Amino acid sequence: MGRGRAKAKQTKVARELKYYSPSTDLSALERELHGPSLFDSRPERVTHTPTSAESDDGPDEYAKWATGER
Repeated sequence: MGRGRAKAKQTKVARELKYYSPSTDLSALERELHGPSLFDSRPERVTHTPTSAESDDGPDEYAKWATGER
């Protein structure tokens, strides 16, 4: 009992979402689906720089826990 209003609200929201149709930018969709050409640009090389937590010489938290150190 008492669930009637909540269910009615959910039904109303679901119906609004089902029939909601925002304006669609078809040219943007076409660009997204087409993707970049192989000849458009060259991919940049990504290098990984360690953070201070990664460059720490001591054991990490899991290693401390696994060995029983506290």
